[in-house]
Amino acid sequence: MSVRKATPEDVPRLAPVLAHAFAHDPPMRWVMGASPQAELRLRPYFAALLRRFHLPRGEVWMSEEPLGAAAWVKPGGWPPPASLELSMAPLLVRTFGRHPRRAAAAARVNGRGHPTEPHWFLDYIGVDAGARSRGTGSALMRPMLERCDAEGTGAFLNAGSERSRDLYARHGFEVVRRFEFPRGGPPLWAMWRDPR
Repeated sequence: MSVRKATPEDVPRLAPVLAHAFAHDPPMRWVMGASPQAELRLRPYFAALLRRFHLPRGEVWMSEEPLGAAAWVKPGGWPPPASLELSMAPLLVRTFGRHPRRAAAAARVNGRGHPTEPHWFLDYIGVDAGARSRGTGSALMRPMLERCDAEGTGAFLNAGSERSRDLYARHGFEVVRRFEFPRGGPPLWAMWRDPR
């Protein structure tokens, strides 16, 4: 399966794929209250993130058939600058405003586990719903993991389900910490991969 770097022109196709994937992700479902409108509300959120954060401060890789995307943040690119968070505040309220306490709690949990040493951060990865478990996720990760190995740089991510945790483990990621979202929320696994 071939993958390539995405460009701003690809964002309108990739945002719906990520929105669909993450509307069903346990942490995102908890934050959004399992809203039936979650996928629609997440589309502009992912479009903005890809354009304004991942493409300028990292790399986005995509596959065509099936359609999928992996959004990475370069070493030193996390956390997002305060100016970006401020400019995106209205969109964040529209996306997550129905459960602001959950959104704030999720942001705190998500930010806790980031390592201090330089690393590439796999922020989001998603594939067309009908094409999962066919190797697309692995193909989307491969270029950046090879780059990490060549540069001697670690990679980091947060896995939001046991299924995704196990996929990442097959690619050399190891759980370094397990977090619990408050008030009965789902677990999140912080995972690190040493360069090979």
